[in-house]
Amino acid sequence: MTRLAVFDCDGTLVDGQADICDTMVQAFERAELPAPNRNDVRRIVGLSLQVAIRELSPGIGENDAKNVVEFYKSGYFARREEGLLREPLYDGIGDLLAALHKDGWQLAVATGKSDRGLNSVLAAHGLTDLFISLQTADRHPSKPHPAMLEAALFEAGATPDQAVMIGDTTFDIDMARAANVRSIGVAWGYHETHELTQAGATAIANEVAELEQLL
Repeated sequence: MTRLAVFDCDGTLVDGQADICDTMVQAFERAELPAPNRNDVRRIVGLSLQVAIRELSPGIGENDAKNVVEFYKSGYFARREEGLLREPLYDGIGDLLAALHKDGWQLAVATGKSDRGLNSVLAAHGLTDLFISLQTADRHPSKPHPAMLEAALFEAGATPDQAVMIGDTTFDIDMARAANVRSIGVAWGYHETHELTQAGATAIANEVAELEQLL
């Protein structure tokens, strides 16, 4: 029987909060715009970059928004090239993915990261070969639009009832609902658990061992 587990990346598989916040603040500063509050930045993690910037600065002009996007991309790439990025796996995630793969699960990622960013972080942790489908913001509308999840279902040959979406934000839960896929929220990411429950998460995992039991 086909079983597909689709994971968000930042806030679910890896903790990249510090680098995301630092890079976003610096991008706004380089564009000579007021820097957003770091907590506000944390809460938009998971959205596509262009959407996230407009959430952080609703009245931003088109040219300023384009500048912030480019400054963020170049700043994040520079951090990666200089070996400064800190994107550790959450404790237990590597073992969980290996166990699910061994047990016959098909694994996928649906993330607001770029192709380059996702490929880099998976390669850094030796996880690339575990995943059958990698869906990013480069090829899809931002979450909570269901396009990423629908593409993962197609590539895995799975139906919505054979899949589960695992994520740390309401964007993930809303995307799953839009695709008629059940969802599990994780408590170690960037949105509060009560928000995930209110958004419609089927269950909440407070730690990785609990997530394995739920799956």
